[in-house]
Amino acid sequence: MKIPEDGKLLRVFIGEADKWQGRPLYEAIVHLAKKEGMAGATAIKGFLGFGCKSHLHTTKFLELSTDLPVVIEIVDSEEKITKFLPLLEPMVKEGLVTLEKANVILYRAG
Repeated sequence: MKIPEDGKLLRVFIGEADKWQGRPLYEAIVHLAKKEGMAGATAIKGFLGFGCKSHLHTTKFLELSTDLPVVIEIVDSEEKITKFLPLLEPMVKEGLVTLEKANVILYRAG
């Protein structure tokens, strides 16, 4: 698979406890990206963060959060990202979705 050098980076900021049809939302988004033929998707769990409600979520021992921040990153062509966005929109009830230019330097399988 080839990604154009001038790709797009889609970032989805959600909480670890967010659900979609009974499963973790981050898992559902990554599986949907795979089903839709996206070049790749990665879910990254944060250890500290807050969102629009300003609730601090942390991994500190005495304040262990069950809703840590999760960021899903997807890089692909602008065309494929644009087709993916309408599928993503109903899934994210709370969170942040950003889109930015990505200069793809290298993408290959070993």
